[in-house]
Amino acid sequence: MEKLLAGEPFCFLDPEVASRKENATRLCNKFNEIDPSNLEEQKRAIKELFGSCKNHVYMQAPFRCDVGKNIHVGEDFLSNYNVTILDVGEVVIGDYCMIGPNSTISTVNHPMTVKGRREKLSIIKPVKIGNDVWIGANCVILPGVTIGNNVVIAAGAVVTKDIPDNCVVGGIPAKLIKELEP
Repeated sequence: MEKLLAGEPFCFLDPEVASRKENATRLCNKFNEIDPSNLEEQKRAIKELFGSCKNHVYMQAPFRCDVGKNIHVGEDFLSNYNVTILDVGEVVIGDYCMIGPNSTISTVNHPMTVKGRREKLSIIKPVKIGNDVWIGANCVILPGVTIGNNVVIAAGAVVTKDIPDNCVVGGIPAKLIKELEP
């Protein structure tokens, strides 16, 4: 756990690390079982799961995450079906953001070496997403990425590098498609 918190490679099978994931799995299951018309109960479950969130948060089940407490979302957050946030590291999402169905945000990676993978090592890098960002369906945001304000990520994109403010990106890997008015 000390290595994880220090940003060093750590064993993801460590009992303390695993217990955080088990707690998040339990809380995700609780959220996913709530009647979708019961927005107040959903909101309470989200507040219990996330590290922080503002008032207007709307999420479609099912939702999955690794820890939950490392997720911080701003005002008027919306996520569609089958969103996964692998938040072993911190994920900060700004105000007025939407995430399309089947999208994944990941803060965790694994070594490129056979030895490191056999040792079940993980490496974390935080993800930061600005205000007024729309992440389309089936997108993947990789560890360590920062996305600016007023960004649209086209459906199916894989974001491997930082994205500046006021633009549309798409493709694999995601590249600038056009600039947007601020």
